[in-house]
Amino acid sequence: MSSNNVLSAAKEAQNAAMLQGDGSFYEELLDGLDDGIYFVDPQRRITFWSQGAERITGYKAVDVVGSCCSDNILMHVDDKGKCLCKSGCPLAATMKDGEHRSADLFLHHKDGHRVPITVRASAVHDRTGRIIGGVETFHDGSSQQADLQRIRELEQMAFLDSLTGIANRRYLDNSLGSRFAGVDRALGGFGLIMLDVDRFKKFNDTYGHETGDEVLQMVARTLSHNCRPFDTVGRWGGEEFLIVVGRAKGEDIQALAETLRALVEKSSLTVDGQPLSVTASFGATMVRPGDDAHSLTARADESLYQSKESGRNRVTFQE
Repeated sequence: MSSNNVLSAAKEAQNAAMLQGDGSFYEELLDGLDDGIYFVDPQRRITFWSQGAERITGYKAVDVVGSCCSDNILMHVDDKGKCLCKSGCPLAATMKDGEHRSADLFLHHKDGHRVPITVRASAVHDRTGRIIGGVETFHDGSSQQADLQRIRELEQMAFLDSLTGIANRRYLDNSLGSRFAGVDRALGGFGLIMLDVDRFKKFNDTYGHETGDEVLQMVARTLSHNCRPFDTVGRWGGEEFLIVVGRAKGEDIQALAETLRALVEKSSLTVDGQPLSVTASFGATMVRPGDDAHSLTARADESLYQSKESGRNRVTFQE
């Protein structure tokens, strides 16, 4: 259930309970939710504290019910460390004007540490529309943030080249496999562009490996910034890059390769006050009936070799 739905359910349950005099109706409902939920009266005394609130804060209902939420319990602060209980409290402001509010804050756990939370505050009204209290829901963002960070780290290790930040060989292999599943063929075909930085070993020997790494990063950025979102740009190995071009015809692939060649040539970085640039040789090809990943990459590599043999800094295309 989303936070907005939780808040609506909480308000409806609170109103129903107050009108019917049956607190158990909403307590059972709200205690089953993962979000923390609590209600306050007009003086901001806590009248209900859910089991979700207990799990997130460490405070039991018996510890807090009857106390004011500003009585050194949650002690909300913002990302600058400013205490919001006396000034800037979203729930207090909502109880004054009736407007819904949400904010990313940090609460004080019973064990002493701070927990990142997203809070949503809403006023509780009686039948006449008069504000008679407030309800706040909040959820713990720490585990979610940690999970997302771990996922990003695993994805980077598995599929991203550590030097350039673009796709690695493994991801490119997977991308080619999915293209051969037939999706792109139905959308008009696909192809490959393979490129190799010209005379890169000499460049490394002259300027050093650190500068060489910066050049590879520059080339990678030039390629990735100038391809379409549904193309896959990756480092094939060493100074060699591969682009899986989707939803394209032969002339489109050849035109893209020519554009990228010119952009690489015109890119430069400054080292010791001097601009340094490189060129690259390109081989490009379209998928053919009967192709597989091996035959397609072999043809792109053959085209790249022809560009090298023909003088470098050029594109060779095979239909």
